[in-house]
Amino acid sequence: MLFFLTFYSSKNPEKTYLPIGPYPPPLQQVFQAPRRPGLGTVGKPIKLLANYFEVEIPKMDVYHYEVDIKPDKCPRRVNREVVEYMVQHFKPQLFGDRKPVYDGKKNIYTVLALPIGSEKVDFEVTIPGEGKDRIFKVSIRWLAKVSWRLLQETLVSGRLQVPLDSVQALDVAMRHLASMRYTPVGRSFFSPPEGYYHPLGGGREVWFGFHQSVRPAMWKMMLNIDVSATAFYKAQPVIEFMCEVLDIRNIDEQPKTLTDSQRVRFTKEIKGLKVEVTHCGQMKRKYRVCNVTRRPASHQTFPLQLESGQTVECTVAQYFKQKYSLQLKYPHLPCLQVGQEQKHTYLPLEVCNIVAGQRCIKKLTDNQTSTMIKATARSAPDRQEEISRLMKNANFNLDPYIQEFGIKVKDDMAEVTGRVLPAPILQYGGRNRAIATPNQGVWDMRGKQFYNGIEIKVWAIACFAPQKQCREEMMYKYQFKKFDPHDCFCNLRVSKSWGYLNFWVNCPFNALFEPFGRSAVFQQPVIFLGADVTHPPAGDGKKPSITAVVGSMDAHPSRYCATVRVQRPRQEIIEDLSYMVRELLIQFYKSTRFKPTRIIFYRDGVPEGQLPQILHYELLAIRDACIKLEKDYQPGITYIVVQKRHHTRLFCADKSERIGKSGNIPAGTTVDTSITHPFEFDFYLCSHAGIQGTSRPSHYYVLWDDNRFTADELQILTYQLCHTYVRCTRSVSIPAPAYYARLVAFRARYHLVDKEHDSGEGSHVSGQSNGRDPQALAKAVQIHHDTLRTMYFA
Repeated sequence: MLFFLTFYSSKNPEKTYLPIGPYPPPLQQVFQAPRRPGLGTVGKPIKLLANYFEVEIPKMDVYHYEVDIKPDKCPRRVNREVVEYMVQHFKPQLFGDRKPVYDGKKNIYTVLALPIGSEKVDFEVTIPGEGKDRIFKVSIRWLAKVSWRLLQETLVSGRLQVPLDSVQALDVAMRHLASMRYTPVGRSFFSPPEGYYHPLGGGREVWFGFHQSVRPAMWKMMLNIDVSATAFYKAQPVIEFMCEVLDIRNIDEQPKTLTDSQRVRFTKEIKGLKVEVTHCGQMKRKYRVCNVTRRPASHQTFPLQLESGQTVECTVAQYFKQKYSLQLKYPHLPCLQVGQEQKHTYLPLEVCNIVAGQRCIKKLTDNQTSTMIKATARSAPDRQEEISRLMKNANFNLDPYIQEFGIKVKDDMAEVTGRVLPAPILQYGGRNRAIATPNQGVWDMRGKQFYNGIEIKVWAIACFAPQKQCREEMMYKYQFKKFDPHDCFCNLRVSKSWGYLNFWVNCPFNALFEPFGRSAVFQQPVIFLGADVTHPPAGDGKKPSITAVVGSMDAHPSRYCATVRVQRPRQEIIEDLSYMVRELLIQFYKSTRFKPTRIIFYRDGVPEGQLPQILHYELLAIRDACIKLEKDYQPGITYIVVQKRHHTRLFCADKSERIGKSGNIPAGTTVDTSITHPFEFDFYLCSHAGIQGTSRPSHYYVLWDDNRFTADELQILTYQLCHTYVRCTRSVSIPAPAYYARLVAFRARYHLVDKEHDSGEGSHVSGQSNGRDPQALAKAVQIHHDTLRTMYFA
């Protein structure tokens, strides 16, 4: 759909921007996020509830210690077990009545100092194991005092950087008991299903839990609580797991060994999982699967050392019959190779169970994803009620560790005043120049024409009917006459000559928005950039990451051009950003004959913990792209991070303001108070209408702003850009340039997969790690010159 969008500023339509000074030399730069330029005022006020709970902390110091556990690289669960044993067994000598809290890695906090001074203290901790005890070497040393008084002063005054060490200490104290009771996954906690069962197929099932994190907000610390769900592997015999994966209804009806394709599918699913054995009585030893054998247990051999010292080849089936008096029921099935591949440790499938509590990190199938969404979708009122129930059940104020640190948590959701931004005016073309005003993020273009149509010189009609029913003259008589472009909404100019082929050519179109010269917000040319980084599934870490950047190519902005790169796996920074932005700036000039004086950069997919590093690298890269074009070319840059992966949810305090069947907040709801950063420039915006489940507002974090936006200007601009997405007559959840960058990256991933299949490398393509020519990877995602200036991704 094509339409006209009016950008406006309600406070000062004639505002001009102050001149921007020269870029400082890179070595002298210290990039610090801009302070909030004030609160937004535009929009209708709305009373909201947020899933944030106020946390009161005492004005005191806590003591920070570093713990080192050998052997290292143990799972956090094991580390917690070691520390718990240590605290209990060394109470008289060291801990007394103290209740230390631990993060599962290196950090321990106490309210009172331990009697060790600055010396390092070593311990030996013995934990009873299955078959034999496990011995750990543990050392503790003092690191520093952590001031919660300073944290409070910072939140109230807003004059300093938030002390992250103080926030971390508070977070560890709040999470300690839950980490002991439940299965932690990131910042969420899960427990095995009780009273419900949601299978996903393929040996997976849904586990429900809750997300928990502490966050600095205006004037106070807040606890963010949300319901959470994820896929876990079902604890069951490996035989049953295999049947689910391979769609085998009855294993007893399949006496033959697995085919090669079945074995490959099974290996892909079970590789990396932990299994426990059942043939050793109470000793449930656990192993990690590294492979599945090609040969069945009846033929798979390994070197067995006899008591005489002689080594003979023995089959797995023979060994289990001799050693354990176990006659295998399924000797025709393959074995699991566990531990290290070089050690040749084989286990028959029938003596292994999938260990409980293993989160599924591999990508779900489309059917599994659909089932997951149906199982986890909650209307906004239901989610609100469930979060309140979680808080009551958690009993944070009765948690002995939270009590030890003098922390108190309010049980009621935070009350927040938001604003519903006005919907933009959409102007269409035709004789009457009709306009449309979105209602809850949706508008209707029936009876309207595109603002500015284009001429179609080459086109065709498709006919999928049998040839006898689809003669050329019949097509012209009955089909072409129905398609009168001068009467239809397209507002197109079609040449008289036409073709008869076996496909339709989609009608090309473009959307027009107000040119820069008449824009209320911008007095000079502006380019909108969107960027995204997509990573391969967790099981394929060896495959490259894909980066995509798009840039607007007109003054409206409606047309975008894309550029794509491949880079190292799991790399969050866009390594070639300077070259990519330079390409887009050149394309912008070719399209408009203007040089942008403002760059608005919406960056998607940035992990919260890496914001400073990514900003420093990428801001310098954008500046470098400008300087490489012209030495004195220094457009103002606004760098905004778009975050969707968070657990902030907003609910209407007044039931009468709920929208739709799901009872969500209205489209355009904006929040920049109470739950936002104490003094930096960020805001939440729910720009779309929630149809299913609970709406997730997008979080916008302004990390750099040469253009000196006011809060209203940037919030309105961002909301309006969410109405420029060409696929639908709805506002979407993030601005169009960020959305397009995501589409480009996903499209490039498919191109890369196609290239892998063509080359016969399958799932083992991993860039330079396996000798694959990196130029071949780059070529696989390269955009063809003929489509460079088209929105092929839309």
